[in-house]
Amino acid sequence: MCRTCDHNARVSRPPVPLPAEHIPPGTADWRTPDAQRWLAAVPALWAHPLWAILAWVLSIVWELEAGPAAACTSAEPCGTDWPGIGVAGLMVLTPYWVWRQPRLAFAGLAAVPAALVVDEGFTAFARPSALGFLLAVTFAAAGLVHRLAVARRQRSLALEAAGTVVQPLPAAARTFRRGRISFVLGGLLWAAAGFGFWQAHQVVDAYEERAAGATHLSGRVTAVDWGDEDTDVLTVTADGRTHHVDTAFPEDFPVGSRVDIVVDGEWKALVAEPYDIFGWELLVLGGSVAGLAFLANGAAGRLLSRRLAREPLPVLNVLVREDDEDGRTWVFASDDPQGLRPILHFHSLHAFEDEEDEEEDDEEEEYGSEAGDDSADAVELRKITEILRGGGPTPPLREAVLYGAPYAGAEVVFVARDDADDDEVAVECSVDTVKPAVAGWRKRGPWRRDRETPPRTADEVAAGMTRTEGPRVWKAHGFSRAVGLFLLLVEGGGIWAMLDDGPSWTWLFLIAGVPWLVTAVATALTWRITADRDGLWVTGAWRVRRIPWHVITSVVHSEDTLRVGRAEDDSVDVSPTGFAWLERRLRREPAAERAADELRALLLHPELRPAQEAAAGQQGMPVGPPLAALSVLWGAAVLLLG
Repeated sequence: MCRTCDHNARVSRPPVPLPAEHIPPGTADWRTPDAQRWLAAVPALWAHPLWAILAWVLSIVWELEAGPAAACTSAEPCGTDWPGIGVAGLMVLTPYWVWRQPRLAFAGLAAVPAALVVDEGFTAFARPSALGFLLAVTFAAAGLVHRLAVARRQRSLALEAAGTVVQPLPAAARTFRRGRISFVLGGLLWAAAGFGFWQAHQVVDAYEERAAGATHLSGRVTAVDWGDEDTDVLTVTADGRTHHVDTAFPEDFPVGSRVDIVVDGEWKALVAEPYDIFGWELLVLGGSVAGLAFLANGAAGRLLSRRLAREPLPVLNVLVREDDEDGRTWVFASDDPQGLRPILHFHSLHAFEDEEDEEEDDEEEEYGSEAGDDSADAVELRKITEILRGGGPTPPLREAVLYGAPYAGAEVVFVARDDADDDEVAVECSVDTVKPAVAGWRKRGPWRRDRETPPRTADEVAAGMTRTEGPRVWKAHGFSRAVGLFLLLVEGGGIWAMLDDGPSWTWLFLIAGVPWLVTAVATALTWRITADRDGLWVTGAWRVRRIPWHVITSVVHSEDTLRVGRAEDDSVDVSPTGFAWLERRLRREPAAERAADELRALLLHPELRPAQEAAAGQQGMPVGPPLAALSVLWGAAVLLLG
């Protein structure tokens, strides 16, 4: 019913077997000794991409601080610099590739120093900051070489464990298409970048056309007005007249310096700063970088999936389980029936055999063929819904056949029973790369649920509880209210900062962010759950919900969220309920976690439920509406005072 409640059943439940006809003859079991040898072949700590990225970023910051940007002059005006934007894009994209695409990262690591050499020559590395950047590049490249060597070692160990038996991919996996969504998103982002590029040239052309017919003057700066707004103003005396000209870099034009300007009636501009296309350049940079990242991911995924289908593959008999939090597939050794020692993990989706002609492949979606099976969309929708909702029963271990030699960065396919209560066999293809199950800073899967003390079962919690006549109440506590007050300060400060300067496009952030903040603040300050004879009263930010006992399927505390699952309906979430991470670090049991444990005990032990119904005053009252009204009044006061 809930994750904690079915813990013992999960441990004792045998893995769901795979029908023998779906296990190729001669398939080797991937046993714990071989799996541990594979898992031991992981990159050394120094080669973790985080260190390379930190060195890369710090060296770039050092270089930028050591060599400030050249000032804008009439001889070299601050115009368009598309090559520089291209290099900046590579500098942003390379750290991402170092993390996700090691082979592509070599291109970025080589291109940026090469651009520095083309711009300044090899003497550029005589500067300490540039030399530090070169050392960071070398360190990152060494880490990439080490990681790729380890991946080759893992592949050889997997092939050794699989033996000489090879099998072609199942038919459904051969028609599975990878990367289509990445290609679509990448194309849209590149279209946005192209639009920004076109708009930038429109601005440049308009300036050049107007400047060609304008009067060119040379004068002296007599005053600098450092305005409070985004634009500063220079006072220039030229040809016996005073001109006020906007500037983005007033520090480049001190009083007494000479500048060139162009004048066309009321329109005036510095020759050194002819136009401002920073916003369009930012769109080009962001769109091209994100678009190239998506396109590279799509191409890499498509290439790896096609390699799988090109020739027969080694096969391994393993156990798999889906993570009930994020849908990640975890792989275990075939002789680990309790799923205690994961080997690797990845995300996967069902593949469905295409029943139509190959000419209709263009109709196929990444999740599988729409024409193959009417249940395809339903299966995937159910899977995604379960991932988003969480709180359901922990998926069982399933026996599976793994196609392909797994290694860090590979893609694989596996065949397993679709469900413990269903004889249908499913083919699932990875939709991201294989990652070794090594415990790290971000705990996932079996490690994610570790606590300093093991979780208590519902029976253990019930043993320490006694039945009460009146309703039981769990409500916001000190940590939860502290979170609410902090978010309230963030909300008030954000409203002040964005409204104080008058109308602006930043008001869009208010429209998007304030409703979420109001909900979070109201919940953190006053959330309340009242249990009585007939069910629960759950008080959130905007309303009080009644949930009868007979429709409750689970009560889960996860990531500072209390989730009450309901049969055949959406779950009721209360979030945030505190700061569980800090509470554990202070050696205190999180109050919301204790509430979830006791609610599960009441759910499974009806004899402990209160004997009376909750009165109106005990049911709680949402404070979202008055808090929203106060936010509006605060915003109005800021506008009036401003």
